[in-house]
Order: sequence, then C-alpha cells, then structure tokens
Amino acid sequence: MSNAGYANVAETRPAAGKTDALIISLVGVAHGISHFFHMILAPLFPWIKEAFQLSYAELGLLMTVFFVISGIGQALSGFVVDRIGARAVLFFGISCLALSALLLSMAPSYGFLMLGAMVAGVGNSVFHPADYTLLNQKVTPARLGYAFSVHGITGNLGWASAPVFLVSIAQFSDWRTALLCASALPLVVLALLVWHRDLLRTHQAAKKAAEVDKGPSTGASGQAEGTLDFLKIPAVWMCFAFFFLTAMGLGGIQNFSATSLRDVYGMSLATATSAYTLYMLASAGGMLWGGMLAAKAKNHDRTIAMAFGAAGMFALCLATGLPGSGLAVVLMAAIGFGSGVAGPSRDLMIRAAAPKNATGRVYGIVYSGLDSGLACSPLLFGAIMDRHQPALVFVLVCVFQMLAILTAVNVGARTRARNAIESA
Repeated sequence: MSNAGYANVAETRPAAGKTDALIISLVGVAHGISHFFHMILAPLFPWIKEAFQLSYAELGLLMTVFFVISGIGQALSGFVVDRIGARAVLFFGISCLALSALLLSMAPSYGFLMLGAMVAGVGNSVFHPADYTLLNQKVTPARLGYAFSVHGITGNLGWASAPVFLVSIAQFSDWRTALLCASALPLVVLALLVWHRDLLRTHQAAKKAAEVDKGPSTGASGQAEGTLDFLKIPAVWMCFAFFFLTAMGLGGIQNFSATSLRDVYGMSLATATSAYTLYMLASAGGMLWGGMLAAKAKNHDRTIAMAFGAAGMFALCLATGLPGSGLAVVLMAAIGFGSGVAGPSRDLMIRAAAPKNATGRVYGIVYSGLDSGLACSPLLFGAIMDRHQPALVFVLVCVFQMLAILTAVNVGARTRARNAIESA
C-alpha cells in the first residue's frame, strides 16, 4: 500500500489524531533541544572570553566550527536517514549533544573548547533530515502544516530558553556548571524518545531508499534517475541560498545582539539577554500567526517578502541608536515576530519546490544552507565587533534579509512556472 493509502486509512481511525499529536510533540521536543545547543556557547561568551583571554573573532570561530561540521554532516546524514531510517540517526545526534556539553564543561584550553564544538556540530547535523522525514512519513498529510508550525516554534523556544538557562546558572555559579547542567537535558529527551521508540520507526522510508538504490526509476530520456539527480534542480539550490542568507542574519542576532545592544544602548547584560529572549519568543508567536497565513496563502514567497521586509526595516531603526533602551527591546521583538511569520511559509515554499522522492536527502542539502550561513556569520560579525562597530551588526541583519527576499521570490516564480507547465 502507498503512503497515501496509509494516510487515508489513518484518517479514518479515531486514534490517528492522538498519534499524530504525540509524534509531532516528540519531534518538536527533539528539535527544541537541537536549537538549544545552537546557543550552547554564545550566551557564555563573556565568561569564556575572560577565562581564556579570547578575542571576539576566536569566540566566533568556535561557532563557525560548530556549524561547518553540522552543515557537512547534515548534507551527508540525509542519505543515511533515507537508507536506515530516521530513528537511529536521531538517537545518535542527541547522544552527541549530551557528550559535547560534558566536554565543554571540562575544557582546560581553547583547543578543548574547539573539540566540544565539533562534537556538538556532529550531533546537530542529524536533526532536520531526521525530523522532516519523521513528520512526512508518520504524520497524516492533512496535519503536516500544523506539524511544520510546531517544529518551527519548538526550535525558537530552544533558542529562547538557552540564554536564560545558561546565564542564570552561570551568574549564580559559573559557566562550567551551566554547561554541566545543560549536558543532562539531551539525556532526558533521549529517554523520552526511547520510551516512545515504536512510534518513531520509519522502515517505510528505509525501504523506499533501498528500492531507489536497487531499482532506480527512469526519466523521460530513458536513463536511470540516480540518487543524486535531485541536485540538478535549480530550486533546490535557490532554497539552499535562501537558508544561507537568512542564517547569516540570524547568526548576527544570536551571537552578538546582546553585546551590540550593550554597546549601542548601554544596557546591562541581563537586559540585553532578555531582549534576545524576547526576540525568540516573539518569533515563536509570529510562527503561530504565520501558520494561519500560510494555510490560506498560495504564493508563500510573497508572505516571506512582506514579513522579512518589515523585519529588515526594524533592524535598521535599531542600528541608528536613536530609540531608547526600552524601545530597542521592543524593536528586537518586532524583528523576531516578522522573521517568525515567514517561517511556515518558508517550509511550505520549500516543500512545494523540492522533489518528494528524496525527503532526507533534499532536506539535508537545503537545510545545510542554514548551517553554512551560521558557520560564516560568526566570523563576519566577530570581526565587526572587534573593530568596535556594534551598530553595523543590525545593518547587516537588514541586508541579509533583503537578499533572502530575492531568493524567495525566485523560488516562488520557478515553482509557479513549473506548476503551470504541469497543469498545461
């Protein structure tokens, strides 16, 4: 029976809704812990900088290594997910996150910090291919929109909670204790997923991958369509570029917004960290509204353009230094809300543009653009901070969002043209 057939049967069962909700929740919790570990070092930069006498560029390099490893691993893990299923790959990634925090908490030198960042990158690399494969294979198609919204929101909540968790513990104890406490969180999530492991089987996905490898289909030319043929689709690479550009701006916000706000507006570290947390919470709220907009809209690139356009203008206002510190916090929330509104439309735009016969591989490649941008971003923004130009951080956030709009519009136009041809 086909996946569509399974989905139709599932829709007739009263328990299907509860099963979908549980799967969405489990995947969402896993996604949240992966995003928490995106921020495992950045909130602790003030303490780590002092402890090891590091420059901002050296601190940024730690995040660059994390995301370089994650980006390469993400592109590769998509193939592994398609071959053996998402569950085992997801369990491996979560275990690596726990190990990385433990290594970082014991780091005696900068080199050891680098090792911990590398292990964290390996762990982080598996989540998008595994998560989206689980959602696409296990959740009723009619509920996928809700699944993608929850997936995005939990990621933002992971980003938002990390600074509060880590900074609070570091202020009352020290940064090593904060990291040691953080190492327990993935283990709790892993225990929860293992408890519900039967729900997370994706042998249908693994079987599909095996069938593709053993008996590839043939295209119009009569030649076999190989495992890598999806890489020839321009829309896949435009989606990659979209993620890269948005991640460049996001990396500036994540790693250096608190420090920039302190320098530009004279805020305390606690207030500046709270502004970032509010940014992430507002982004989660934006995703809720964005999910409703995406469900009704057909041209998702236009929703993205309006949301990112507004967020970019708010970032420029923040860069001027003219608003007071209170209004600056509000502007941070507004930037987050605009970025959040674009989230569900982004996922649906990519789903419409990408081929559907290589779920893990496509999501692995496309989302590696996120890691690639987050890898490059700390080097750029770290150099800016070392030159004492904190306002430029917010200017570049605006620039990257404007460039991302161009890629989204390009993807939308290509998708509409392809659909028109297929309809004809």
